Amino acid sequence: MSSLFPALAARSHRPALRFGDRTLSHAELADAAASVAVGIAGARRVAVWATPTLGTAVGVVAALLAGIPVIPVNPRSGVRELAHIVADSDPTHVLADPDDELPPPLAALVRVAPSAGTPTGSGEGDAGGAPAAVPFAEPSPEAPALIVYTSGTTGPPKGAVLPRRAVTATLDALADAWQWTADDVLVHALPLFHVHGLILGVLGPLRRGGEVRHLGRFETEGVARELLSGATMLFGVPTMYHRLAEALPRDPALVKALAGARLLVSGSAALPVRDHRRITEATGRGVVERYGMTETLMNTSVRADGEARAGTVGLPLPGVELRLVDEAGAAFEAYDGESVGEIQVRGPNLFTEYLNRPDATADAFTDGWFRTGDMAIRDPDGYVRIVGRKATDLIKSGGYKIGAGEIENVLLEHPGVREAAVTGEPDADLGERIVAWIVPERAEAPPSAEELADHVAAQLAAHKRPRVVRHLDALPRNDMGKIMKRALRG
Repeated sequence: MSSLFPALAARSHRPALRFGDRTLSHAELADAAASVAVGIAGARRVAVWATPTLGTAVGVVAALLAGIPVIPVNPRSGVRELAHIVADSDPTHVLADPDDELPPPLAALVRVAPSAGTPTGSGEGDAGGAPAAVPFAEPSPEAPALIVYTSGTTGPPKGAVLPRRAVTATLDALADAWQWTADDVLVHALPLFHVHGLILGVLGPLRRGGEVRHLGRFETEGVARELLSGATMLFGVPTMYHRLAEALPRDPALVKALAGARLLVSGSAALPVRDHRRITEATGRGVVERYGMTETLMNTSVRADGEARAGTVGLPLPGVELRLVDEAGAAFEAYDGESVGEIQVRGPNLFTEYLNRPDATADAFTDGWFRTGDMAIRDPDGYVRIVGRKATDLIKSGGYKIGAGEIENVLLEHPGVREAAVTGEPDADLGERIVAWIVPERAEAPPSAEELADHVAAQLAAHKRPRVVRHLDALPRNDMGKIMKRALRG
C-alpha cells in the first residue's frame, strides 16, 4: 500500500470512527482531516492533546495526511514533564478540542481545533469552513510519523521518532498474524497517547479500511454491548481483562459477547495466566498476547490461527528478526523453555532515533540490533515467553538467573492472592533474595510467607520460592496498568 490510509483515499462510505454518539465514515474522515491539515500546513511538528475523543483521532490523521510529525501528549502529564516534552520536541501547533483547558507549557503554541482546522488564539475564533479537496503527497517511508515520549529508568522522557515505514510495517504484519481485514470492527477503551491505543487501536483499523469504536472509558457493559452489536475484536490491557474475568461468573451477556468475538488481544504488560485461563474456561475463547515497545512497535504475537497459549507472546512477526543474548552480549540458540536471555530485535518496525539524543540512540543498538532490556525464554516450538525487564525483573539468586514473571503467575494461582509482584533485593548470602509483594484477597486473613513459599516451590524449582512476603492494599500502576516496580521498596 503506497498510502498510509487507502480507504480514506478511496473515500469509502463504511464507518471508520465512532466515539460515543459521533461517527465518521472514511469519506467523512477524509474531509474532516483534510480541513485540519490545511489549517496546520507548514507546521514543523504538532502536539496533540490526546484525550479519548473523536477530535484526537481526526487531528492525528490530519497531521499524518499532511506529513507533519505528531507528538501525542498525555493529558495527565505533570507540568514539569510536559514542559520538557514541549521544549525537546519544539512543536509549532497544538491540536486540542475547543473545550479543553491546556496547561501553560502548551499555551504559547498555535492552537487548532481538530473539528475545524482553523488556528485560534489570536482572536480569529473557530471558523471552520468547507472540507478541503487538497491532495497531499505521500511522504517518504523514512519521514517521521510520530514522536512518542517514553520514560526510562533515569532522566526525563526520551522522544522515540517513529517513521512512517515502522507504522505501516507493524500494522501490515499484525494484519497477517491476526487475519485483520476491512470487515473487522474493533472496540477498545485505551488511552490515545500511547502506541497501543493510538497506533494499533486507531490507525490499525483505518489502514485496513475497517472501524474502531472507542468506549471513552472502560466498562464491562460497554464491551459486551459492542461485541454483541457487530464488533469483532477487542484490544485491552491486563487490568481490563482482569475485570472482565471477575465479571464473567455473574454476567451471561458478557460470556456470550466474548465467546462470539473473533479476536481478543491483550498487550502493554503480561496477562496473568490465571486471568487467561478464567476467560478461556468461561467463554471458550483464548486471549491473544503480543509483545512490543514504543521504540519497536510490535515484535511478536500469537497468531489468530495459532495456539493462544497462556503466558506466551507468540512468534516473531513477519519482517522482525529476534534473538536472545547472554550477559556478555553473545547471541545463543536455546529452545528449551529454560534459558533466559535479553531480547534484541531488528526490522522495519524500529524507530529511527531518540530525538536530540544521539548518545542514547547509539547506546540502544548493537550492530543494528535494538537492545530491548526485556528478558525471555523460548519454548521448543519458538514461542517467546517474557520473564521481565532486565533492570527490575531479572533476579540473580544463589547462582541462578530467575525471571520474576513466572513466579508472579504462580503466586496469582493461589486463592488467597489478588495481585502479586516479585522483585529482588540484596542478600549477603544469595546475592539477591526473592521478594513477593502481595495484595491479599482478604486483608484480614492474608496467606503466610511460608504458605506462599511452599506454593511456589511445588510449582517451580525450590530456588524460585520467595524468601520475603510483603502485603499491600494495592500495587502501584501507571496509566497503562503496568506495575511500577521501582516504587516498591522494603
